[in-house]
Amino acid sequence: MKDIYTDDSYLRATGGTWHAEDSLWKASNVLDLLDAHDLVPDRVLEVGCGAGRVLGAMAADARFANSMLDGFDISPQAIELARRESSAANVRFICGDPLAGGGDTYDLLLALDVFEHVPDYLGFLQSCARAATYKIYHVPLDIYVSSVLRNAFLANRAAVGHLHYFTAESALATLRDTGHEIVDVRYTDSFFSLSGEHPSWRRRLGNLPRRVFARVDVPMTARVFGGWSLLVLTR
Repeated sequence: MKDIYTDDSYLRATGGTWHAEDSLWKASNVLDLLDAHDLVPDRVLEVGCGAGRVLGAMAADARFANSMLDGFDISPQAIELARRESSAANVRFICGDPLAGGGDTYDLLLALDVFEHVPDYLGFLQSCARAATYKIYHVPLDIYVSSVLRNAFLANRAAVGHLHYFTAESALATLRDTGHEIVDVRYTDSFFSLSGEHPSWRRRLGNLPRRVFARVDVPMTARVFGGWSLLVLTR
């Protein structure tokens, strides 16, 4: 499966964007989480940076004017996109694996919608835990009642390369088991916030019960109807 990231398969599967249209929303959530904990890291590493727009948004924020922001991806196509769009002097995009063989230690590591794609996700997370003081993970919650009933997992595997599937509880347990201390956890509402970026009648129909039940209990709604991811700050 990893070949889909190093040839042009994943680029074609995402319409040539590498999901760049979702990046400003992800960056906003990351910045809100950092603000809540008064964190302005000097050195930031994003693993699986894709088209690079999350780091681009951070570089555009005055608070990070003196920070060094490094984005790594194993895909040459993604790094080409990132470099094409980048103009900030404090951002670097590098094709490769920053976790191979140790390497530098950062103040903050970002892995946003990444470890569900990695064959050895436990080993990957153990390496992430050692690579930075703080880590922020964004994890799609693919296991919910509707997805099980529809047997949606193979479709997601083919369409977006997900090899592993999580509930909120199993994602947090995985992080703890790989040496992470959980500092903060938030649900992010991708089906609502990104509905304009990915319009479809299925999404509109699915959002009706999500909106109703989320007013009462977001975790339960995520377990039944899906549409959420988990944003986690660890130490």
